[in-house]
Amino acid sequence: MWKFPGGLSEPGEDIGDTAVREVFEETGIESEFQSLLSIRQQHTSPGAFGKSDMYIVCRLKPFSFTINFCQHECLRCEWMDLTELVKTENTTPITRRVAGLLLYGYREGFDKIDLTMEKLPAVYTGLFYKLYHKELPENYKTMIGMD
Repeated sequence: MWKFPGGLSEPGEDIGDTAVREVFEETGIESEFQSLLSIRQQHTSPGAFGKSDMYIVCRLKPFSFTINFCQHECLRCEWMDLTELVKTENTTPITRRVAGLLLYGYREGFDKIDLTMEKLPAVYTGLFYKLYHKELPENYKTMIGMD
């Protein structure tokens, strides 16, 4: 079955950092976090250590395209055409759906699907949090004084 790289976050590790690390560990490709694409929530999953499971799919920008995959984590690793991935039966429903989201983003613009990240100050002095949301149009930001 084809799937996108993925894995568990380390304690205290941000979502984008987890995605970048996991992609590097599994494929050898260095990348940069761009956005969140989707979130899957699941309960009573056998591999979730008795916890509810959140699977967060991120869009990354690769810095190279040369694959050097980890043979302990993957049987095979390759770049695939999204149009083919959407149609293949050798994948999971979530991989097929995410491939469809990516294809739509390429064709219509990622602003239609991306949840971008903004770092904002927390109510506690010196602390910050990351807020993921659809990007507001520039004219609206200016109108409400966010720029």
